Amino acid sequence: MLRLWRKGMVIMKKIKIKQAVIVEGKCDKNVLESVIDAVIIPVNGFGVYKNKDKLSLIRRYAEKDGVIILTDSDNAGRQIRNYLKNVLSGDCEVVHVYVPNLLEVEDTATDVLRAAISRFADDSTVTIADDNRYTRQRLFEDGFIGGAGSAKKRRELLAAMGLPANLSVTALLDVLGRFGSDEYERVVADSVEKVI
Repeated sequence: MLRLWRKGMVIMKKIKIKQAVIVEGKCDKNVLESVIDAVIIPVNGFGVYKNKDKLSLIRRYAEKDGVIILTDSDNAGRQIRNYLKNVLSGDCEVVHVYVPNLLEVEDTATDVLRAAISRFADDSTVTIADDNRYTRQRLFEDGFIGGAGSAKKRRELLAAMGLPANLSVTALLDVLGRFGSDEYERVVADSVEKVI
C-alpha cells in the first residue's frame, strides 16, 4: 500500500478500481471517494426500482468492466443488492463487497473499506473464477447449515470473516466461491479441534 507524506500526516493513495462501484446514496459515495478512484454510482436507495435510466447506466458498466455492489448490511441494503443482482443477471460481471455486521457504508472506517475493496485494485483486476469447494453440501457437512446449532455456528463464521451477521447462505456461498477463505478453513479447523 502506497503512503504519501504531507506536513507530517500520512495520506493514503486512493485505490484505482476498473469496475464501477454501486452504493445506496450520496453519503456512501462521498465516503468511498476518499478511498477509491473509480466510477461510483449512488442508486438513491429504493429509488433504483423506478429509475430506468440509472439501471441502464449500471447495466452498461456491468457489461463493459463489471460492477461492484457495496450496499449497507441492513435489510434495505440487502433488498437493493438482491434487486440489482437479479436485474444484472446474465453476461454481466457482478461482484459483492460487504461491510461488517450491520454497519452502514457511510459509517464504516475508511481502513475497513480499503481492506474490503483493495482486492479489486486495477493492477489485479481479473475475472474471478468460482471456487467449487464451497457448496451447500460442504456447509452442511461442516455444520453451518441444517443441523442443531448450525445457525449459531454460522454467525460465528460470519463474525470471524468480517461479514454481516444476517448474510444469507446464498450470499455466503457467493463470497466463498469467488474469493475462497482462509478464515473459513481456520474456523472449520478450530471447530474440529474443539470436538477432539
